[in-house]
Amino acid sequence: MSASRPQTIVFADVSGSTRLFELRGDVEARRIIASVLGALGDVTARHGGRVIKTIGDEVMCTFPAALQGVLAACDMQKRVAHDPEFVRDNVAIRIGLHHGEALDEAGDVYGDAVNTAARMAALAKREQIVTTAATLKGLTSVGAIRSRSLGRARVAGKLLPIEIVDVIWQEDTSNITTVQRAIRLDDGGDTGIRLSLRYRGRVIELTENSEPFTLGRDANNSLVIEAEWVSRNHAMIEFKKGHFVVSDRSTNGTYVKLGEDDEIRLHRDELHLRKAGTVSLGQAVALNQQDVLYFQCSG
Repeated sequence: MSASRPQTIVFADVSGSTRLFELRGDVEARRIIASVLGALGDVTARHGGRVIKTIGDEVMCTFPAALQGVLAACDMQKRVAHDPEFVRDNVAIRIGLHHGEALDEAGDVYGDAVNTAARMAALAKREQIVTTAATLKGLTSVGAIRSRSLGRARVAGKLLPIEIVDVIWQEDTSNITTVQRAIRLDDGGDTGIRLSLRYRGRVIELTENSEPFTLGRDANNSLVIEAEWVSRNHAMIEFKKGHFVVSDRSTNGTYVKLGEDDEIRLHRDELHLRKAGTVSLGQAVALNQQDVLYFQCSG
């Protein structure tokens, strides 16, 4: 029988596994990844959690309480960082977690907490633990956990962006044993950061609470640009980690100019938009002046 209950969902995956397969070959790479996932499973069990499933180079775990999940995530990072074999192969992991209501059903877990934790994992970088500020805010006995704000990020199913934090797991020379709370928790209001976009006489203003702004040939985009060198879903501008960011997902790339700096070509990558400049889809501005998007940051 299925039941919904508060629990902490943790996703951890091996960072750079594609490179590992290229360097070590399929058999050896699979052995190394299996060894990493096995180590993560051992850490999970020690903290009273359970492994729900492994998919490729990723493991999904659950813990009864947020403190268990956060401490387990820190120990996972330390386990991988201190293992001579993993260090030799330049192996690292990234982790995302969230505490909230989730539904147990047929040995798996579903619900909003799972979706949010998966989003945190997608935001995390190599050797990083990302969680929601709400997860840490609910802790009463935190031990040696330190954190710093990463701003806000959008999560599917949430009306407004949510505050996210980076859990600092690295040890330092002071041998920290006390709580250091460095979480910036605001009231969810608007900080006044704006991004003004101008395209062919049309002016669009984005705030940190705006939906992601998509660009491309497809009619479902926020801004439709019909040119043969523009992909159907070419690029996206969104507010995350305290900044507006443009990300390219196209065939021909996205050309961005920041102030007086040289034009940059993005291809399947992202860039923090600063001050004022231009965005050109598929071609450099010099070849595409008719379809240039002008931007200006403020606030």
